[in-house]
Amino acid sequence: MPLPNRVRKVKRKLAREQVYQQLHDWIIDGILQPGEPIKDLELAQALEVSRTPVREALRRLEDEGLVETASHKWTRVALLNPEQADELYGIVQRLEVYALELAQPKLSEADFTLLETINTKLAKAIELHQAKAALEADNAFHQVWIGCSGSHELAHVLADLKTKLRRLELAHFDSKDAIESVREHRAILESLRAGKSREALEAIQGNWEGVTNRFTQRVARKKPSTPKAGG
Repeated sequence: MPLPNRVRKVKRKLAREQVYQQLHDWIIDGILQPGEPIKDLELAQALEVSRTPVREALRRLEDEGLVETASHKWTRVALLNPEQADELYGIVQRLEVYALELAQPKLSEADFTLLETINTKLAKAIELHQAKAALEADNAFHQVWIGCSGSHELAHVLADLKTKLRRLELAHFDSKDAIESVREHRAILESLRAGKSREALEAIQGNWEGVTNRFTQRVARKKPSTPKAGG
C-alpha cells in the first residue's frame, strides 16, 4: 500500500479526527486508489498512532461508502461506480436550486465579486489541466450560495454527496469540455447580478445538467469499444 513519503505526525489528542481526515483526503484525491487493500497496522505506523483511531476512521469511511470490508478477510478502498453519478448529480442539482432560492435575498455585491474571482481561478486551472485545483474552484463557486442559504443541514447533505462525486470527477476529468462550466457559471452570475431570480435558478439547473451530460460522455469515451463480430 504506497503512502506519501512525508506524512504529518498526528497529535495524540486529535488523533481520531486527524486520522479520519488524512485517510479521507488520500482516498478522495486518489492517493489511495480504488480497490487498493488497506492495512490498519501499516497506516498506524505511517501516522505514528495506535491502531484504534485508524480502525475508528475506517469504520467512518465505510459508513460513507469510501471503504469496503469483508469481515476478517480484507479492507479496501471502495471501487468507483460511474453509474452512481447520474443519481448523485440529480439530487445535488435539486438541492442546489433550493439552496440558491434561500440564498438569493442575502447575496451581496461582495458575493458576486467573489463568484467572479473564483470563476476566473477555475478557468485558469482548466487551462493548465489542473484537475484537483479546477474541482476545488468549482466547488468553492457553488459553496458561496450554499453558505449564504443559512441551512447547515442542507450544506452538510450537499457536502456528503459531493465527496462521493469528487472521486468520480477526478478519475474522469477532461479540460477540453470542463471549460463549459466556466461559461455556465457566468450565466448564473449575470442573472444574480441583474436580480433575475428565475433565470438564475434556471442557469444553475442548466449548469448541473451540463455537468451530468459531460460526465456521461467522458465515461462513454473511456469505455473500450466492443469488437465487431468476425472482425
